[in-house]
Amino acid sequence: MTTTVTTTVPEAPAAVPALGTGGTAPLVRRRGAGVTRWAAPLAVFAALIGLWYAITYLVLEPSKRFLMPPPQDVLAAFGDGPTMERIGEALAQTVKVTFTGLAIAIVIGMAWAVLMSQAKVAERSLFPYAVALQCIPILALVPLIAFWFGYGFPARVIVCVLISLFPIVSNTLFGLQSVDRGMHELFDLHGASRTTRLLKLQLPAAMPAIFAGFRISAGLSVVGAIVGDVFFKQGQAGLGIVLDNFRNRIQGAELFATILVAAALGFAVFALFGWLGRLAVGRWYDQSVDAS
Repeated sequence: MTTTVTTTVPEAPAAVPALGTGGTAPLVRRRGAGVTRWAAPLAVFAALIGLWYAITYLVLEPSKRFLMPPPQDVLAAFGDGPTMERIGEALAQTVKVTFTGLAIAIVIGMAWAVLMSQAKVAERSLFPYAVALQCIPILALVPLIAFWFGYGFPARVIVCVLISLFPIVSNTLFGLQSVDRGMHELFDLHGASRTTRLLKLQLPAAMPAIFAGFRISAGLSVVGAIVGDVFFKQGQAGLGIVLDNFRNRIQGAELFATILVAAALGFAVFALFGWLGRLAVGRWYDQSVDAS
C-alpha cells in the first residue's frame, strides 16, 4: 500500500512597502501641489498691486499722489540711469556694512551662547544682559556710539551688530540646551569631556536652531545697516542716506524704488542663509517631516 505525503509550501509574505530615506514612509504628493505653490504667492502679489493702485487713485487726492506713486512711476525710476547709479553705489556700501556687522554678530553671539550653555550660573549671569541689549532703543545709544567711534563705517557696523545679535544668542542657546538627555547620558557613559560633548553632540544637534537664528539676524542686519545710515549721516552714503535724501526732496518714485531695493537685499541675505542652512543640515534634518 502506497502512502502519498502532501507537502504544503507556505505562501510568500506580502511585499512590504519600501521605506523612504531615513526609515520614513514615502511622501505622497498631492495633485496640483506645484500649481498651488506658485499660484498662491502670485495671487497675493496681484492683490497687493491692486491695493496699491486703489490707494493711489481712489484714496489719495491728485495733489498727494507723490506719497504713494503708482507702480508704473516706480518702474520708470528703475529705468533712470543717474538714479540707479546712485542707488547702486549706496547698495554696495550697505552690503559691506550688513555682512561685516552680521559676521561680528555671529562670532559674538555664538561665543556668548556657548558660554551660557556650559553652566547654569553663566546663563543666569549673562542672559539678562542679552535681553537688556535687545530692549534698549538704539536711538538712546547713538550719542555714546558717536562719541566713542565717530560717525563713519565703524559706528554703522556697531548699530548693525546690536540689532542683529539677540536672535543668534537666543536660538543658539536654545539649540545647545535642546539635546536629548539620553544622548548626554551616552556621552557620560563613555567619559566624554566637556569639549568633546560640545563639538560632537551639542553643536551638531543645535545646527537647525542656529541657522534659524542666522536667518532672522540676516534680515535684521540689513535693517541695522540702514538705521545706522539714518543716524550717522557722514561718510560714504548707504541706502539709509539715499532714502532720507529722497524723502526730503519729496521724490516719491525714487523713494519707493530704493525701498524695493532694500527689501530685495534683505530677502537675498535671508535666502542665502536659508540655502547655507539646507547645505549644513538638510541631509539629516528634514523640516517637511515635522510639518507633516
